[in-house]
Amino acid sequence: MATAIPPGESLIEYPSDFPIKVMGPTHIDFAATIVEVVIKHDPTFHKGKMEERPSAKGNYTGLTVTVRATSRPQLDALYTELSAHPMVKIVM
Repeated sequence: MATAIPPGESLIEYPSDFPIKVMGPTHIDFAATIVEVVIKHDPTFHKGKMEERPSAKGNYTGLTVTVRATSRPQLDALYTELSAHPMVKIVM
């Protein structure tokens, strides 16, 4: 049985590069929209730190964005905003 990690503890060493996978329905503005959200939380982020992959049928697009993680609150805020975005189906 997994237990939650207390807010004061982390398994991630900061600062570090941290990949986040984001998936959503294929849309012409999907990647640009995700970049805008990520830059709010990591001003050093740029498109060169993103990989884009369409699903087999092309209905969905998967993005891997590698952010410069500086703290757990920063990552929590980014995950929260991405998860709440209407274009996003999954954040891992």
